[in-house]
Amino acid sequence: MAKKKRSSTIADTSVQDKPATLKDFLRPEVLAGLKAQADAMKAEEQARKEAVRAEAEAVRKAEEKRLENDFGHLLEKSSLDWRKHK
Repeated sequence: MAKKKRSSTIADTSVQDKPATLKDFLRPEVLAGLKAQADAMKAEEQARKEAVRAEAEAVRKAEEKRLENDFGHLLEKSSLDWRKHK
């Protein structure tokens, strides 16, 4: 007697054992809309971070320019060893 193959029933049960996800329940149009909305939100967040970084850079440069014109700051910052510049 030949043994019966049961591989087909095992494959069927493994597909049915998987829990259903939200992706399975949503229509493709709704899923595409949600993905587009997520991408737009990520782009907006990236633009906001870039704007904050650019503003911080502008503030830093303005402070550096102000200190560059301040004689007291330049005097404190420079070395007083005149032998180096002889």
